[in-house]
Amino acid sequence: MSDKKVVKMVFAAVFAAIVCVVTMMIRVPSLGPNGYVNIGDSIVLLSAWVIGGPYGGLAAGIGSGLADLLAGYGAYVPGTTIIKFTMAIAAWAIYRLGTGKKEKSDSKKIATYVVSAVVAETIMVAGYFVYEFIILRYGAGAGAAVISNIFQGGANVIISIVIVTALEKVHVTSIVKRLLV
Repeated sequence: MSDKKVVKMVFAAVFAAIVCVVTMMIRVPSLGPNGYVNIGDSIVLLSAWVIGGPYGGLAAGIGSGLADLLAGYGAYVPGTTIIKFTMAIAAWAIYRLGTGKKEKSDSKKIATYVVSAVVAETIMVAGYFVYEFIILRYGAGAGAAVISNIFQGGANVIISIVIVTALEKVHVTSIVKRLLV
């Protein structure tokens, strides 16, 4: 196994742990029949932008799924793992598409972060609605959770943009990306 793969796996494991802790740190009961609102998606998005690719997706999915398991929401673990993995992959793909290989202006990068975060959070809202409606069979109750999920998504877009912008200003993201490439 190459040194780069080991470094990527270590970063994925660290980010998965951070996702889990941050998700469990602040939990507000949702309006739906079950679940909670949290700020873990801010780290899900960071894992997409900083680690990227499958490793970022795995960090997001495993960390979020573990948080649900530890918080007593076992029925949500499969859905959460898939939804958060998909969110991170989508955010990463849009970020790569928007930034390309050339250096972009700060406003272009921020716009790319915002678009990728909004798409990822839309996946979260739709994903949980489908999971709760079809798999968990909450029926109309799944619709009530949409409001909480939209609030959670919006808050996490803002939080993640603030964090990634701060990390970029002190060159943390570029240092980590150099380690991973």
